[in-house]
Amino acid sequence: MIHKSFCNSRRWPRGISSLAFAAFLLAAWLAPGLSADSVPDWMRAAARESLPPLSKDPLAVVLLDEQVTTVRDSGEIDTLYRRVSKILRPEAHDALGFGAVAVDFANDTKLSSLKAWTLPASGREFEVKEKDAIETGLFSEELFSDLRAKVLKIPAANPGDFVAYEYVQKHRPYILDDAWAFQETVPVRRTRFTLNLPPGWEMDTKWVNYEAVKGQKTGANSYTWELENVPAIEKEPDMPPWPVIAGRMGVKYFPSGAHAAPKSSGSWKDIGLWYAGLSASSLQSAPEIKEKVAQLTAGAPTTLAKIKALTDFMQRQIRYVAIEIGIGGMQPHPASKVFQYKYGDCKDKATLLITMLHEIGVESYYVVAQVERGIVRPDFPSPSSFNHMIVAIRLPDDVKNNGLYAIVKHPTLGQLLIFDPTDEYTPLGYIPSYEQENYGLLITPEGGELLALPLLPPNTNRSIRTGKFSLSATGDLTGEVSEIRWGAPARNLRARLLSSAPADRVKVIEDFLGYFLNNFRLTSATVGNLDKFDDTLTLNYKFEARGYAKTAGNLLLARPRVLGSKSPPLDLSRERKYPIEFDEASIQTDDFEISLPPGYVADDLPSPVDIKSDYGAYSSKIELEGNTLHYQRLYEIKQVFVPALNLPDLRSFFGQVVSDERASAVLRKD
Repeated sequence: MIHKSFCNSRRWPRGISSLAFAAFLLAAWLAPGLSADSVPDWMRAAARESLPPLSKDPLAVVLLDEQVTTVRDSGEIDTLYRRVSKILRPEAHDALGFGAVAVDFANDTKLSSLKAWTLPASGREFEVKEKDAIETGLFSEELFSDLRAKVLKIPAANPGDFVAYEYVQKHRPYILDDAWAFQETVPVRRTRFTLNLPPGWEMDTKWVNYEAVKGQKTGANSYTWELENVPAIEKEPDMPPWPVIAGRMGVKYFPSGAHAAPKSSGSWKDIGLWYAGLSASSLQSAPEIKEKVAQLTAGAPTTLAKIKALTDFMQRQIRYVAIEIGIGGMQPHPASKVFQYKYGDCKDKATLLITMLHEIGVESYYVVAQVERGIVRPDFPSPSSFNHMIVAIRLPDDVKNNGLYAIVKHPTLGQLLIFDPTDEYTPLGYIPSYEQENYGLLITPEGGELLALPLLPPNTNRSIRTGKFSLSATGDLTGEVSEIRWGAPARNLRARLLSSAPADRVKVIEDFLGYFLNNFRLTSATVGNLDKFDDTLTLNYKFEARGYAKTAGNLLLARPRVLGSKSPPLDLSRERKYPIEFDEASIQTDDFEISLPPGYVADDLPSPVDIKSDYGAYSSKIELEGNTLHYQRLYEIKQVFVPALNLPDLRSFFGQVVSDERASAVLRKD
């Protein structure tokens, strides 16, 4: 795989179905030229293997998955991939890794060969070659990237057929490490990784999510690892990212002794030194930058106000666009160029912000980040663990941290305010939820240091919803609702509203109401502070809903929880194996008043609920006050990660939440 960018390190999921991508490519597919040819001996041998244990009904089964990496003294690397699978279900026909193979390449990574074969259960054998593939770019949001892919359709990939492919990549990587990703969404009968190193080179491995297997020495400086009957991983809703769950072996290789390259051979400090050297020339200021900084901060009365003026400029005025060619995927463009063209990717925006902050006497640093929790392994330093760039701002002594929550206290640098210049909806003082409870690599002239990024406390992410409703004797409901949001709930709703055309924003509210109400009509709606990202977001709307309460003789059955759902992040009806992740810690409250129709009294009210756990809390109560039902509830998430061991408690927790949300008040006509 190609390690191209800190801002976009997506990789092809070998063996993992990518139906959406396949549908996009295959919709306009021209039938490739097919040729009858002898399939290779290694494919025939794998096809004779017995199937591994099968659970459920897998799409296919991988009989052989092999990678051979050969490293030369010059740093050039040849990588051979081979794969043989047996198709078990028709859907595999359009799935990457089975019915098609996608291979990435770039200016510095050449694809020297690509072939695929079909060995049907009966009938004619087929071979397709590189000339039959189509070529495509990978990242539509980028202005330009030299990273592309060739996609080869494997003919006759039908149930009972055997399919195989083989390709060879030649490249000279900037990072001398790799990963053997051997566990997939289907069973694997045999998987093998071979590493051939030049004399005098060393290697280091780290096993993740799987019991380590010792490599066998198969040559003077060659090693092979092999596994059999690797079980499939079944995808589950809200499970952690794939690399956090699936078994893999990370491997680094490097010349021994004084010739070892910092980018590959050692600690987080070494990696930081490498990146500090790579980025140093990009941090040079320019007269036009100095002038713009003076203009933006001229009316700012405090250091914090000046910092905010610059961070606002970076988020709102510098567009996210990436031009990534070769080392440009990791090396930022010069700050002067980013400022001139008013666009850049995450590392470019970080570079310009660091440069501008320096002009007001505030020092800041790159933080190489990862947008998915759990991928960075503190015990295995590797630049390829990261895919994003943010900034740590060293707060001067005169800056108070009131309202600044995303702070890491550093033993020598003092208070570091973590800030993401790319996320335009997350204001200074916060960081996006996916960067919280995560790791980032702080880059200073002294080297790299792994930072534990904070989880913001629940009270920084709040939503308060209040409603006053009136219920008629026929069960119709009218009401007015007010919402106040800050932190992540405000950020997420702002992003959705601002990404919609003004005329379509009312539909965002209607879509929300449609989850809870049938036969309703939105009569008015207003949004406050939509463009004021540092302020609370407010929402006010009115609606009418016919037949909200169900009638039964002289009874009305009405749900006191009119709006809002704390949907469980798991299917309560099935067991699961993997942990649960919440987006962020938060507190959400609802406070509703429902005026009863004349002559009705409460015959039966739902019981109060009060649940507390290490990871969250939920409480609700309903009371009759005169002719009004008063419903109150609180929902709090304290931790974002719930390990599999605690899933039974989580299931019980959300089981009570669901029961409470479905409960109805029984109203009787006197």
